[in-house]
Amino acid sequence: MHCVQKISESIYWVGGNDRRLERFENMFPIPKGVSYNSYLILDEKTVLMDTVDVAISRLFIENITHVLDGRDLDYLVINHMEPDHCASIEELVRIYPNLKIVGNKKTFQFLGQFYNFDYSNNTYEVKDCDTLSVGSHKLKFFTAPMVHWPEVMFTYEETEGILFSADAFGTFGALAGNIFSDETDFDHYYLEEARRYYANIVGKYGAQVQSILKKVSSNPINMICSLHGPVWRKNIEYILDKYNKWSKYEPEKKGVVIVYASMYGNMENTANVIANKLAQKGVQDIRVYDVSKTHPSYIVSDIWKYSHVIFASVTYNMGLYYGMESLLHELKALNMQNRTVSLAGNGTWSPAAVKVMREILGCMKNVEIVGTPFEITSTMKKNQEPTLDKFVEDIYETLI
Repeated sequence: MHCVQKISESIYWVGGNDRRLERFENMFPIPKGVSYNSYLILDEKTVLMDTVDVAISRLFIENITHVLDGRDLDYLVINHMEPDHCASIEELVRIYPNLKIVGNKKTFQFLGQFYNFDYSNNTYEVKDCDTLSVGSHKLKFFTAPMVHWPEVMFTYEETEGILFSADAFGTFGALAGNIFSDETDFDHYYLEEARRYYANIVGKYGAQVQSILKKVSSNPINMICSLHGPVWRKNIEYILDKYNKWSKYEPEKKGVVIVYASMYGNMENTANVIANKLAQKGVQDIRVYDVSKTHPSYIVSDIWKYSHVIFASVTYNMGLYYGMESLLHELKALNMQNRTVSLAGNGTWSPAAVKVMREILGCMKNVEIVGTPFEITSTMKKNQEPTLDKFVEDIYETLI
């Protein structure tokens, strides 16, 4: 049974949801599932915006045939060639052999890498700012390399002011019937997942996101249609502002994320004491994470949100505890920057945690280490409390 919705008089959402998938890209937990969005324009010519993951391809084809109602499919625009969006291309060409696949040079390179079928008679190559008229609707293509793959492009529909934005402005979380953001409690249901999606999937490419935001800014945007998550048709400045902050690596608010690595509970106790002392000074909304128990994508997301981070880790094998080392390298790979950081370490013999953390953080841009790192040997002692108080005070002074 088909499952479609109109997003405007002649444009339909024809995507679907996957609540069975446990991990997005086999990496990121998605307890709320994920949507795979695709959009179909009915005009003098018919145009499909991207396809979907193989997991929902059967429903997807049924959605398309229902909306077309016997018409042929003239164009398939490929804004992104990642497999969760391109898995149905070959099937569509089989059903609609005259279909023209619209993409850029890199799109067709990737198409050849993913597929073995002959698509040489189906290609329609476009370049940056090229246009395609399909009747009353006129499409303009903006290349957006490395947001977050090199072939990515945005398609802007000029008549209605609709931006088909590939993965940009997307979020984890399946759609529950309400496909528009203004029909949902976005802040409470989707915002955390939108930030986690951005920070972990697109976060490395802030400069490229800034570039495409500037490129499309001269066009009136009345609707944003991402490939994941709800469609934006109201309060569009809200999500544009979030993307502007996230891609500039600017924290959304002042606050502290404490991430600790503890083997036997002693570093955990130190982290809890630090959090308690900060709270008593009036710091609100502190987040504390055990790096061994929390998937790093959630920690990364909160580090994108808050201004301050405290990394507290034990020494392991005369180096850094593996989970903490992995998280720091992940943050480095994601280009994390513009944060205020403090360090705490523990070592029974040959302490090295603070030294290694400082070395990794030293490779990141505009990361300021505040306060003298607080170090313990095995357990924190009562006589160290004045030193810890000074450590906490140094952090607090940068928050007020």
